Amino acid sequence: MGFVSRVRTLFRLFLLASVLVAVALMSAITTIRITIHSGEERAPNLVGLSIDQADRLAGGIGLGVKVNDHLFDSKFAADHVVSQAPAPGDSTKSGQDIYVLVSLGRPTITVPMLVGESVRAAQVTAEQRGLTLGDIVAVHWNGTASDYVVAQDPPPSSQPARSPVTNLLVSLGEPTQEFVCPSFIGMPLERARNELARAGFKAGEVQSPAPPAASANPAAASAEAAPQQPQPAPPPPAAPAAPSGTIVSQSPAPGSKVSPDTSFSFTVAP
Repeated sequence: MGFVSRVRTLFRLFLLASVLVAVALMSAITTIRITIHSGEERAPNLVGLSIDQADRLAGGIGLGVKVNDHLFDSKFAADHVVSQAPAPGDSTKSGQDIYVLVSLGRPTITVPMLVGESVRAAQVTAEQRGLTLGDIVAVHWNGTASDYVVAQDPPPSSQPARSPVTNLLVSLGEPTQEFVCPSFIGMPLERARNELARAGFKAGEVQSPAPPAASANPAAASAEAAPQQPQPAPPPPAAPAAPSGTIVSQSPAPGSKVSPDTSFSFTVAP
């Protein structure tokens, strides 16, 4: 075989190998695309269909339907889909749900005034109008007794309501006052009582600390028998005792939070 023939043979083998590699790459890319897109569906258009029709249409391609909310709508009859997510034509995985808003029919219900009523009365009024209570949030509110409505959403209107749900803000009563407890330690008891009375607080129990119990000294009794031992260093001098009638401890502790109905108790020096 001449040189030219060998070159032609090698070129043909190289060309064949290149073709085989290209085919393998195309096959791999196609397989990856099929794997990525397997199980994907296009969301069908459910708007305007009854909820039963929407269930059948979505179920036919492996999708579910979940009702996210109901609202009144003049354009769509009752129990028909008003809107959906994902939107028609959007890609979604097989087995996923399409969330829909369902019409309650033409709006005919108006929202009454519920502010100023008790929660129970507001619930009865709403149900009589064909409404339901949604979120009820309770907060402390100046000037309003507990369990009374102080705000509503949507507000009262003579126009037909878009949604049958009304949310309420309800009072927990007057906010509780809190103060930082002062320190009365070192103050004469009578002065502390006078300051509490001027501030509107009450002084409760007053105690005196119990005297320390006497302890026996067995070392003194056996001093003659025992050999002489080196004496320890004397303790530091004790702090001077508080004057009689002076507060040495209190409850609640200084710096804690107290309310107007808090009662203070003290321990005073004898």
